[in-house]
Amino acid sequence: MVTSRSSLDRAEIVSRLQALLGAEQIVTDEQELREASVDRFKKYTAVHGIFDGPIPAAIVNARSTEDVAAVLAFADEHLINVVPRTGRTATEGGLETVVEDTIVLDGSAMNRIVEIDPVDMMATVQCGVPLQVLEDELRAQGLTTGHSPQSKPIAQMGGLVATRSIGQFSTLYGGIEDMVVGLEAVFPGGHTSRVKNVPRRAAGPDIRHIVIGNEGALCFITEVTVKIFKYQPENLRFLGYLVDSLPAGVDGLRRIIVEGYRPSVARAYSEEDAAQHFSHFAGGRAVVVVVAEGPKGVADATAAGVEEIFAGIPHEKVDPALIEQWFENLNWGQDKIDAEKREMLEKAHLGYTTEVSIDWSGVKELFESVMRRVRTEFPRAADITMLGAHSSHSYQTGTNLYFVYDYDIDCEPRAEIAEYHEPINAIVVEEALRLGGSMVHHHGIGKYRTPWTLEEHGTAYPLLETLKRGFDPNGIMNRGTVFPLA
Repeated sequence: MVTSRSSLDRAEIVSRLQALLGAEQIVTDEQELREASVDRFKKYTAVHGIFDGPIPAAIVNARSTEDVAAVLAFADEHLINVVPRTGRTATEGGLETVVEDTIVLDGSAMNRIVEIDPVDMMATVQCGVPLQVLEDELRAQGLTTGHSPQSKPIAQMGGLVATRSIGQFSTLYGGIEDMVVGLEAVFPGGHTSRVKNVPRRAAGPDIRHIVIGNEGALCFITEVTVKIFKYQPENLRFLGYLVDSLPAGVDGLRRIIVEGYRPSVARAYSEEDAAQHFSHFAGGRAVVVVVAEGPKGVADATAAGVEEIFAGIPHEKVDPALIEQWFENLNWGQDKIDAEKREMLEKAHLGYTTEVSIDWSGVKELFESVMRRVRTEFPRAADITMLGAHSSHSYQTGTNLYFVYDYDIDCEPRAEIAEYHEPINAIVVEEALRLGGSMVHHHGIGKYRTPWTLEEHGTAYPLLETLKRGFDPNGIMNRGTVFPLA
């Protein structure tokens, strides 16, 4: 726990906030405050009703950019830590409150779709618009964002941009950073900045990227404009293959990408990971799934190219109907979250992930070294019920590996994260960095991966540190996120 630097106590903070915005926008209910002290929807201690704090002073439900500016000016003046949030689907501790008497600034009520422009192919929304709501509205007009993370049913646009989100169709559409055209953000002290919507410009560094991925450690995103695309589900083409191993499957993905094909979905699953997703047909083998989309000619040509590539790779074809069935059940919403929480309570069982990125040439060594180290060095390896990985986002130069691990918990709830997740997570991160990869591909640094921030950025870290000093000189924005606690 970090002691607050503010001269105001909790009661004064609440009173000042109520005077600033009105009591109806300030939440002080004890249970809501406790739940706001954590993220990671499946945090084992929270499921057991354990909240060790520090508990925030208040949750502020902002209704406008002006509200956000007023709160950040107040917090900056009085040195009060602020944790920005919208959809609350973070998994790396970025929303957790580690400073006494923090203000949790929630933008979920800023949920207006400002404009959908089918000529310039852009959609402008406030930060609290759920991605699913925007996507439903767009699809009714024959359009799509092309963005589809698993959290799509509940994630909100501000948080997706703040965490540098990626979606399942990224090989075609890119990550959120490729989709953002312009945005509005509020910085400490209350200054509001707007990055205008233009197709491209060469007017100095791309300042969008000061904001995209800042994880609330520099500013609060209030509005975003993203590209939109034609939605053509009638042209989807589904392909699936059983292959000998994850490295063999990833080599197939590499060939697809470097040959110039861009399917929307291109994934390879290890035998262990495939067994939990494709148990009805995997048969103990690794699985590759590919989905092509776009105009009919493009989708057909992409599918034909993929088929030609896999003709040169030992495989067994999968019925496309089985891949389509899998495709339709990718995302999770509150129902799946609730089911996982029940499993934690009833069975003392938890599944977790660590995702990293690596050049093509390093995939095999990274996968094999992580699997070996976890099985031989992790003290509680006997409790692991599943250990595997998949590649789900690929690029001209490499791919990501998404390590997944399930385990039975044989300790008291408070010890779970230190006994299980942290040691496995550390092995994955250490191996990715050792091989020249990145410690995190898309979940963000949060507070759980800050021990490796310096190693991740190396001699470039002073650039990142300068942003923090310049935009948040008083250090009020989400302390402990991205930047290690001093």
